[in-house]
This record gives sequence, structure tokens and C-alpha cells, in this order.
Amino acid sequence: MNIYETPLPGVLVFEPRVFSDPRGFFLETYHQQRYRAAGIEIDFVQDNHSYSQQGTLRGLHYQLQHPQGKLVRVVSGEVFDVAVDIRKGSPWFGQWFGERLSAENKKQLYIPPGFAHGFCVLSETADFLYKCTDFYYPDDDYGVAWNDPDLAIDWLLEQPTLSSKDEALPKLKDIQEPQLPAYAVAEV
Repeated sequence: MNIYETPLPGVLVFEPRVFSDPRGFFLETYHQQRYRAAGIEIDFVQDNHSYSQQGTLRGLHYQLQHPQGKLVRVVSGEVFDVAVDIRKGSPWFGQWFGERLSAENKKQLYIPPGFAHGFCVLSETADFLYKCTDFYYPDDDYGVAWNDPDLAIDWLLEQPTLSSKDEALPKLKDIQEPQLPAYAVAEV
């Protein structure tokens, strides 16, 4: 497995080793010892599967009291996946990283707790799978506007399809400090 660091410390791209032959392919999608060796020493407690149509944008989401680290991948189609550092006091506050994830490239992205996360679907449809380090709590669900001009994320599409919840998310500068995760120096 190849592991690539990104400009945001803690956000990692994984490229699993794929064993192909005329019958198809095999790969390990998760191996606890290998991910722990890469610094992901958190247990995953929930797996999610999202199916979306082309142009769908989901995000940017985070939980505050129950922050979720996420290991994400695509099993059909292609998405542009984005992590945004929203930890108050972080030297990388407001910076984002995006990666194309697809069934073809089989890459995975790890988004640590304390980051907002979102993705948009570039293919006709996409099946998006992710492992979470904490459970989903509807009362602890927060988010940042996908089109926040201060973030200036290039989503690779013009007019996404959004949920009404995502359409109403605030800009990062409008979120009160108590509703943002804190940065701890030991996190890096």
C-alpha cells in the first residue's frame, strides 16, 4: 500500500495494492495493523454507504461533541472528495484538500476528526463507502457552506444538486467559535 501525505497534516491518501489477473482483482480495503502503522490508531465503529446521482454534492459536514474520522472510498463511479480544516487555532484553519476517488483508481482518503468533509459526484452515479470513528448523532450534526468564498473550493462542477439542509449551511466565518472543534498541538 502506498501512503501519501497531503498539505493538511493528518489527511492521508491511501493507494492499496491491487492484485489483478484475467478473472478480476483483489485488494484489502482495510487492514488495521497497516493503517495503525500509518498513524490511524482509532477504531472504526460505523460503516456507511451512499449512492448518488451525477452532480450531487454532500457536505461539508462535521460533528462537534462526537467528531468522526472517516476513511472513504468509491466502489462505482467517481467523486471529488474534500477535507477542510475547521479546527480553531489550527495553522491550517480554512484550508482544504481535494482528491478524485474512483472505482478505477481505488484510492482512499482519511479525514481526521476535526475536519469538515464533503464530496461531489463526477460520474453518472457513484457508490461511496466510508468507515467512521464515531457514531452519527443527528443532534451533533454541523456543517459549512459548500460554496463559502473564503474557502474557494474548486468542486469541478458548476451547479450541484444539494439537500435543503446543505443549502442552508453557514459560511465558516459565520460559525460561532463554540461550534467549531479546537486544535491541539499534539494532533500533528
